[in-house]
Amino acid sequence: MNIRFATYDDLSSIVRIENECFPPAQAASEESFAERLKIYPDHFWLLEIDGKVIGMIDGLVTNELTISDEMFEKATLHNEKGNWQAIFGVTVLPEYRNRGYAALIMEQVIADSKVQNRKGCILTCKDKLIAYYEKFGYKNFGISESVHGGEVWYDMRLEF
Repeated sequence: MNIRFATYDDLSSIVRIENECFPPAQAASEESFAERLKIYPDHFWLLEIDGKVIGMIDGLVTNELTISDEMFEKATLHNEKGNWQAIFGVTVLPEYRNRGYAALIMEQVIADSKVQNRKGCILTCKDKLIAYYEKFGYKNFGISESVHGGEVWYDMRLEF
């Protein structure tokens, strides 16, 4: 098992995972991931088992306290000197779920964000996942302004 940063060569694996884990209205496009990989590959964590990418977390860095829908579409909003590591998606292929893999990637993201002197991490999630993220220390800040994919999201923030 290995957690590493993504490279452009990982694009097809990333798109495959995204499409297996999110409905079409919420899944990022290949073009969007290509732009993200060009702009912030060091904020794109992949979990591999036996050389196969089975999970990932990605997100830009920002000074905003919440994720806006615009951030999903414009990787150029990434601010390497920003205070907050945004998390756009925590994905693990269905056949590898419920084994703690998502937690391993999340713990790596949190550790790396601390080393980078961020103030913390931000994400949005559906109501059924609030308790999961609270296990990592995230706090719920209520319904998000984000309407990404036509869903109701909750703003979550982990402060260091």
